[in-house]
Amino acid sequence: METFKFSRDIAQLAILQRIELSGSVLKKIRKLFGRYLFTNFFSKYLISVPIISDKYYNLMNTEYLLIEKFLKPNQDILSIGSGIGGLEILIKKRIKNNKISFIEKNYISKKIKYGWDDKNKEGYNSLYLLEKFLIKNGIEKNSFNIYDFDKGNFPDKKFDLILSIYSLDYHYNFEIYFDYFKQVSNDSTIIIFDTIRPEYFKNIFREVNVIKEDNDTLHKSKRVACRILLR
Repeated sequence: METFKFSRDIAQLAILQRIELSGSVLKKIRKLFGRYLFTNFFSKYLISVPIISDKYYNLMNTEYLLIEKFLKPNQDILSIGSGIGGLEILIKKRIKNNKISFIEKNYISKKIKYGWDDKNKEGYNSLYLLEKFLIKNGIEKNSFNIYDFDKGNFPDKKFDLILSIYSLDYHYNFEIYFDYFKQVSNDSTIIIFDTIRPEYFKNIFREVNVIKEDNDTLHKSKRVACRILLR
């Protein structure tokens, strides 16, 4: 069975980013003891690295298949809020000559917070662990670039595809990146992200296509593939 290569520190970060990777026992512990202790203690010591690896691979493979039709060789891809980068590893391994740029936060908040507003400054990522995971799984260091969100030194070029899975407009307001997207996209750029307000984006993009609906979570989000900014 194909899977990812994990270390314990990467596995811990993966379940902080994707709680669905936790088993029923860990989920019950989080409910009983709260998110602070879950984040800083239980998620470090009560995980099975091989199980997390297998679950995460299956999850990322599902995500890959959902966007596969938008992928082509020789694309410049921007990934915002990718987590540890499992989806991007699959893209690099399966599609030839893609170049991927990551924009990420570089700190792990003490307590997990869901949803977004103007005061939400939460972050659950480590640029060190992102790079470590990519290289550990066979991605050459010269084939990707990582940018620290808080330093603001974003890549300045046109992208063919922009991905923000469960990040942009899910945990963070889309408007944070609006002006930047105008600079790095053209009429053929596809922007894929998750949102709880898909109708809103019909006034932002000329084309808005729902490619996934998630009605089983609190946010009841939809994943949209958009093209051509209107304003």
